[in-house]
Amino acid sequence: MKIKKDDKVVIICGKDKGKVGKVMQVFPKENKVVVEGLNIRYKNIKPKKQGEKGQRLEFAAPLEASNVMLIDTKSGQGTRVGYKILENKEKVRISRKSGEVI
Repeated sequence: MKIKKDDKVVIICGKDKGKVGKVMQVFPKENKVVVEGLNIRYKNIKPKKQGEKGQRLEFAAPLEASNVMLIDTKSGQGTRVGYKILENKEKVRISRKSGEVI
């Protein structure tokens, strides 16, 4: 999976298209990511005891990883991610748009 926790991403399709956020969680087995403040869903909770009020919880639901794109640090736009092996045999992520290390 090319997107990691704490990356800045832009949503490329869906109801939040064009919005930018930070990745909070990554689920590599399901190929999903949770972006802070985007893809908001609501969960209604019934009261457990008599006299208690019900609640409506708001949470960020996971998105398919293919629906987000990493933001290039140089241009500030979405970019594809590639990999490059440096001279010290370290594998790093690079931006396909600018060629810089992410």
